[in-house]
Amino acid sequence: MKTLRDIPKIDKFLNHKLFPSQNALLTSIAQKRIAKLREDMLAKKIEDFDEDILVQEVLKAYTQSFESSLKPLINATGVILHTNMGRSVISKEVLNKASKVICGYSNLEYNQEAGCRGERYEHVSEHLKTLLHVEDVLVVNNNASAVFLILNTFAKDKEAIVSRGELVEIGGSFRIPEVMKQSGAILHEVGATNKTKKADYANAINENTVMLMKVHQSNFSIEGFSETTSYEDIKELCEANQLLDYYDLGSGYIPELPYNLGNNEPSLPTILKNNPSLISFSGDKLFGSAQAGIIAGRKELIEKLKKNQLLRMLRVDKITLSILEETIKAYLQEKFELIPTLWLLQRDIKELKKRATSVRNKIGKDKCEIIETKTFMGGGTLPNREFPTIAISIKGKATILEKKFRQNNLIGRIENDKFLIDFRSILPDTEEDIVKICQKVI
Repeated sequence: MKTLRDIPKIDKFLNHKLFPSQNALLTSIAQKRIAKLREDMLAKKIEDFDEDILVQEVLKAYTQSFESSLKPLINATGVILHTNMGRSVISKEVLNKASKVICGYSNLEYNQEAGCRGERYEHVSEHLKTLLHVEDVLVVNNNASAVFLILNTFAKDKEAIVSRGELVEIGGSFRIPEVMKQSGAILHEVGATNKTKKADYANAINENTVMLMKVHQSNFSIEGFSETTSYEDIKELCEANQLLDYYDLGSGYIPELPYNLGNNEPSLPTILKNNPSLISFSGDKLFGSAQAGIIAGRKELIEKLKKNQLLRMLRVDKITLSILEETIKAYLQEKFELIPTLWLLQRDIKELKKRATSVRNKIGKDKCEIIETKTFMGGGTLPNREFPTIAISIKGKATILEKKFRQNNLIGRIENDKFLIDFRSILPDTEEDIVKICQKVI
């Protein structure tokens, strides 16, 4: 049995031959472990210890501290824009092109022609203006920032009229009413939860009104006895009353969506045909790029946004701008295969079934079966809009399988008491890894 006197002194303990050269991190870990040992002995929780085991525990904790907290996962849930797993995937080709700027010095805010300070936003603005056919654009760090900046710039201490059915809350308790309050804008609610008519907006306009705002119903939809006011009608009211119209799209897309998903979700080209004052949308949702808030609209309004001192806190860095620029170039060249979000969504059932069959044959037909099912887009986009997919159903108790696969960095889903590996969200270069994980788990 050992006593407190037997607890090793920290300086002597750190000289153990198994430890690397002493550094602040190793010292901190060792100090905490020895302090815990002393505490446990004083509390009579333990009466003995093995110094060799103590060394191994400290060494293990030290080694683990250098493992990355962020880890790659295989998204087999079928949800392409899975918020908890990073939403849009960036293609390796886009990242490789962007890395030339990211991994070195660049002209981020340097005007090479004039030899003076430049503007960081100009690197994406020309291509983005061409893509969207708008007068000007501005990019901030996410769409929540875009909403806040627009309201603070144009509606501070003034009224912005919004439908009650569009006062949304999305992930992370982000609520439109709270954002409006924090921005300094005065919220003027109109209509009912399920019905808001053009007349509701018209009757609410007063001398303190500066903006009519339309908000995408992210993560939910209102069905049945309901009615919404079209953006075209809101735009008409704004023009008649000399007000700003602002459409928070949440997520914007450009090419036509498959499976009739775009029927109730207008595309960016459709909205922009109306020449809106301002719109905003996320860069990392249906647009398929890095996290960003993209604002587009009239040039004089964008210029006012750029003069708002808050922009300094909301601006994007060279990493975001570089990836976003390469994504926009892919759009302009119609190389949609370089935008994984769109590529995954556009795969047809035959192709998914062929890939699933190949994986199943390698796993073993007796261990799983191929099923046709439905999935959702995720990320607050296309709410309640199902579309077809193909999955492999692994035989066995679903909850146990889910845990085992999760521990091996494959995240699937449970549906009707079956554990599924859904190919709608699976990238082709991970299929061999899936086979290896399956052979290990089942």
